[in-house]
Amino acid sequence: MENIALTPKKFYGQGLPNVDPGKLTGKLIVIEGADGSGRTTQINLLSDWLERLGYATTRVGLKRSKLVGAELEEAMQGNTLSPITLSLFYATDFADQLEKTIIPALKSDFIVLADRYIYTLMARDIARGVDPAWVREVYGIALVPDAVFYLKAGPELLAERNFKNKGGLDYWESGMDIQRSGDRYECFIKYHRKIQNIFGEMQEHYGFESVNAGRAPNTISQDLISKVRFILSPLELNGREE
Repeated sequence: MENIALTPKKFYGQGLPNVDPGKLTGKLIVIEGADGSGRTTQINLLSDWLERLGYATTRVGLKRSKLVGAELEEAMQGNTLSPITLSLFYATDFADQLEKTIIPALKSDFIVLADRYIYTLMARDIARGVDPAWVREVYGIALVPDAVFYLKAGPELLAERNFKNKGGLDYWESGMDIQRSGDRYECFIKYHRKIQNIFGEMQEHYGFESVNAGRAPNTISQDLISKVRFILSPLELNGREE
């Protein structure tokens, strides 16, 4: 794998006004994957490893903005949001975190760990029938990450883990708002097959890396750590690990 530690930052589209990506010296690492993929566990393990080496880290994720995070969570409880309203809610949540958390952290040479990023948001929108070209334009404000790892597991395994961890399947994560009928388990399987197909198409365009999420957490963690090493400065990393 090519070392990309010195790759300059850039936006997917026009980006945010008055932001020079060349001054963003930190690293943006994204872990994508559905609920049940082990995504948050891997973020925790990666964060622990980086902080043991002395790197300053910060985390972002869905529904975490101070502007609309709580309101989005509350609105979703009613199970009545239309695809466009849901899309704009999430886009606002992302834009606020980009401006208030991600960019300042990268300016300060932090490593930003994103517990999902625009790819999940785009895939969900497209699965709900939102125009893909419009979705790509909306997220043209996003920074291109230094690395994106998509934790991929079969829908049946995801469902099993959700039952084990949460005791059931979430309405939105089962795509019930667009299917509206049928057994929730069956809807979950159909929805996540659709999402995975969309991720497969997006992978060709955005170039992120798929990681087998069906393995033991520690095995996945060592795999991710070995990949993240290529993002960090070799000289700096060697000095920290001595």
